Amino acid sequence: MLTKEENRYMTETSPGTPMGDFMRRFWHPVLLSEELPEPDCPPKRTKILSEELIAFRDTNGNVGLIDNYCPHRRASLFFGRNEEAGLRCVYHGWKFNVNGDCVDMPSEPAESNFKDKVRIKAYPCREGAGMVWAYMGPPELQPDMPKLEYLDMPEDQYVSTKVMYESNYVQVIEGEIDTVHASILHSNLDSLSKSDTATTIGGRYSYRDRPARFFVEDTDSGILIGARRNAEEDSYYWRISRFLYPYITMIPREPRGSARSGLIVPIDDENCWFFWVRWNPFRPLEEEEVRTYELMKASLAPVTYLGQANKRNDYMIDREMQRNVNYTGIPQNNARAQDAAMTDSMGVIVDRSQEHLGTTDMAIIRMRRRLVQGARELEEGIEPYAATHPEVFAVRSGGAVLPRDVYFTEDPSVQADIFVQ
Repeated sequence: MLTKEENRYMTETSPGTPMGDFMRRFWHPVLLSEELPEPDCPPKRTKILSEELIAFRDTNGNVGLIDNYCPHRRASLFFGRNEEAGLRCVYHGWKFNVNGDCVDMPSEPAESNFKDKVRIKAYPCREGAGMVWAYMGPPELQPDMPKLEYLDMPEDQYVSTKVMYESNYVQVIEGEIDTVHASILHSNLDSLSKSDTATTIGGRYSYRDRPARFFVEDTDSGILIGARRNAEEDSYYWRISRFLYPYITMIPREPRGSARSGLIVPIDDENCWFFWVRWNPFRPLEEEEVRTYELMKASLAPVTYLGQANKRNDYMIDREMQRNVNYTGIPQNNARAQDAAMTDSMGVIVDRSQEHLGTTDMAIIRMRRRLVQGARELEEGIEPYAATHPEVFAVRSGGAVLPRDVYFTEDPSVQADIFVQ
């Protein structure tokens, strides 16, 4: 349970807020590379950390991310002409490059040097794993990109997309690191009877022993979560997940299987982007692994990336399906809609002073504590270690069946699997 003031501190990320300042020490995915498909293509509106921005790909293929508003008379640059290595405001012709420099000002006399004195807010951008990333913090503190494994993967080993959530980013993080809900919210009604014939380790043990026992370790990049369930008489099944600063999640995966990461980026305090990456560290993705990605993309509305099942249609809940097929009545091939129904139904910013947390909420409690700790330390002048040490992001999630006398962080095979080699 948090007080209302503590909740505001954690959930507000606009410029000048403590959490907003903390967020801006890190690189952020701001849109998909496919949204800017070619040089001089139409610019795109985007909103990140409550800042209204325009993204464009210039003639040279470089991506710029600049203020939505032209510094002349504040017209929106969404209507700008993307031409000759710059974005030109169509009101009076002021033109800006990806660095924010004004490179042309046809409304002023030729002999004027006024354009040399005008700049627009611009953020440096990089591309990786099919996403455009931006750094929005103090220029003198710009760090290297995080060493997330999928940023250096061959294209046939990862897929990525995004979906919009109509709720605060912390609620979505909490859903991602809550491994208990998967065996309830996402279950078919016959899942318990099929657990003995399941084709995955997770399916074999998660439904049989739903209330996992949690063990949480602080790390330089956030927290490491071990959720332990009974396996056989002499063993436990461990589901190993991660929370990485400031909003990155890695849910449990099968041993040496494909991994999945969520990057829950605040749009503003009431909405967020969920950037979704699936990758395999060991081989190209197989057809079935790519199919999950294709199903997610098919469930999204064009342009907005909002799920076609959303709060306006009650996430397409089917009460007959709920009685006879699955637990929620929301189509089983749309786990993202099932999650969004729960997350968004809490309200855009949940009142955490009304919660009653249990033993399986240990990871959620620790994540909140670590997130707030990072922002408070920055207020005291302590820069976040993870931002300036990109190597701490070179990790994976995992899963393992271990003897009952072996803790999950002590097994060499687990360590080899959850850290990038």
